[in-house]
Amino acid sequence: MKTFYHFVLRYREPVPRDGKEKLANKIYEDGDFPRRSKNYNEISQYIETTEQYFSLAVIFDELWEEYRTSN
Repeated sequence: MKTFYHFVLRYREPVPRDGKEKLANKIYEDGDFPRRSKNYNEISQYIETTEQYFSLAVIFDELWEEYRTSN
C-alpha cells in the first residue's frame, strides 16, 4: 500500500488548475508533511492544524477517499 504522500503526487502540476493539484503541490513542497504516514488521523490533524492547508481541508477529504478506495 502506497503512502498518501505518494498517492497525492499524481496530481502535481506546474500550474495547478484545481484544488487537488494545488493541494498536491503544497504537500510536495512541505518538508514537514508526514510523508511516510498511511494514517488518516495523523494526516488529517496535520492538514487541519497547518495554516497553509486551511482552505484545502475539504479537498484533502476527497483525495483521502480516493486513496482509501484505490488501495
